[in-house]
Amino acid sequence: MLKTVKIFTDGSCLGNPGAGGYGTILRYKRHEKILTAGFYLTTNNRMELMAVISGLEFLNQSCFVEITTDSLYVKKGVINWIPIWKKKNWKTTKKKSVKNIDLWLRMNKSLKKHLVTWLWIKAHIGHLENERCDIIARQSAKNPSIKDTYYETSKL
Repeated sequence: MLKTVKIFTDGSCLGNPGAGGYGTILRYKRHEKILTAGFYLTTNNRMELMAVISGLEFLNQSCFVEITTDSLYVKKGVINWIPIWKKKNWKTTKKKSVKNIDLWLRMNKSLKKHLVTWLWIKAHIGHLENERCDIIARQSAKNPSIKDTYYETSKL
């Protein structure tokens, strides 16, 4: 029987692009794990993606996963856009490369291991875990320690 894990996520960027961070809370029964990292130069969308990816990649076995996010970019990307991009060899309808393709490919790979449901919530409405993730993400953005080399080199 698969375990049920709840993942709460948020990404933050101080400037867009700018220093960024993500906050992820994983919850299994009464156990909780917080994941976070700060990047020197990135975007808000990349941090929203990283928040989800970090949670999914942390799990070492297949699970039922309920992901709560305030990012329509992530939710729509997974539910609506990935199936289209895959059919078009990861190109947009305008035949351009998908933005943040490195992270979308990681997301696609990590989703295959789990049975995932998505809950979108409006940001900053007092949802306890979303507010916690926001605080964690902003704190990490204020103390970056990682270079987002894919983003930096793709912007040259």
